[in-house]
Amino acid sequence: MRKYGQFCPVAKAAELFCERWTPLIIRDLAAGATRFSELQRGVPLMSPTLLSRRLRSLEAEGIVERRKSPGNRTATYHLTPAGMEFAPLVEALGIWGRRWSRRDLEEGEIDLGLLLWSIERFARADAFGQSRSVVELSLFDQPRNKQLWWFLNEGRSCTLCTEDPGFEVTLYLSCTLPDIIHVVRGDMTLHRAISEDRLEAIGCRAAQDALETWLNLGPLARVEPALPA
Repeated sequence: MRKYGQFCPVAKAAELFCERWTPLIIRDLAAGATRFSELQRGVPLMSPTLLSRRLRSLEAEGIVERRKSPGNRTATYHLTPAGMEFAPLVEALGIWGRRWSRRDLEEGEIDLGLLLWSIERFARADAFGQSRSVVELSLFDQPRNKQLWWFLNEGRSCTLCTEDPGFEVTLYLSCTLPDIIHVVRGDMTLHRAISEDRLEAIGCRAAQDALETWLNLGPLARVEPALPA
């Protein structure tokens, strides 16, 4: 951890919070991720070794708590009360980013893994009703082995499937990866994406009407940008 060499509380907090990757780890923990594999999906460019080291550092500083069930080799990670006080700072960063950062996507920011993780993490599994439902996502601009993805909704759980789960599909979605990222990020409304044929949704009327509820876009997606698109 880099030190500023100052007694100022801003400097002391920045030493912890402003280190690379740390705000994203706190973002994902605050969103409900608890397992190491879940945290990895939220920071795909971060090596597992570095993530493990950063979690140990945050644990030592009292920001993260590592819990291990008796007889269970796997551990889960949780924000402490001190860590939870960082959560509003992460949200404030996101609000600023929505208002003032550029809207176009660079090549390195068109991240399929993060997009799939985001949908799976925040989707409302009961949006189509209490019975099992499946959403098939076709990204026709991607390589053949990365074009088709399925989201299995059961109870309150939405699970990403890399192979057809074998159940009847409730809603078929077809679009490019950049376009669905713009929808999820809030740059383009779902209505606009569909009306401009940038997103095709095929299913019964009830399923189409429930799509926005299922995506369950967070409050950041509703922040109006200050800069032109």
